[in-house]
Amino acid sequence: MTQATDETTRHAVLIDGADSVATAIRDLDAGTVVTVAAGGTRYRVALSEDIAYGHKFALRDIARDDGVVKYGAEIGKATQEIRAGAHVHSHNLRGSRFRGDLVDRKETGA
Repeated sequence: MTQATDETTRHAVLIDGADSVATAIRDLDAGTVVTVAAGGTRYRVALSEDIAYGHKFALRDIARDDGVVKYGAEIGKATQEIRAGAHVHSHNLRGSRFRGDLVDRKETGA
């Protein structure tokens, strides 16, 4: 795990180099340039909108229906195109974690 810096300030955390999002570790203003790195992969992205503490932002462009990866695992699918630096949340992400309606009914006997 590597925390992001702009050479002086920690802004976000990236866990896995395969992640398509990073998580803000403080409130971030639109226009802030964030650099994160993990597993030999480095991203530098300008935020296109304000990002609240604990919220995700895209590290690269994500196409509609593409998987969104956080902590090395897919957490859902993009419901629309998401540009690098944009806020990633329920308005543009269909989560797949902890969704009982996605459990194979054969497994549950339903």
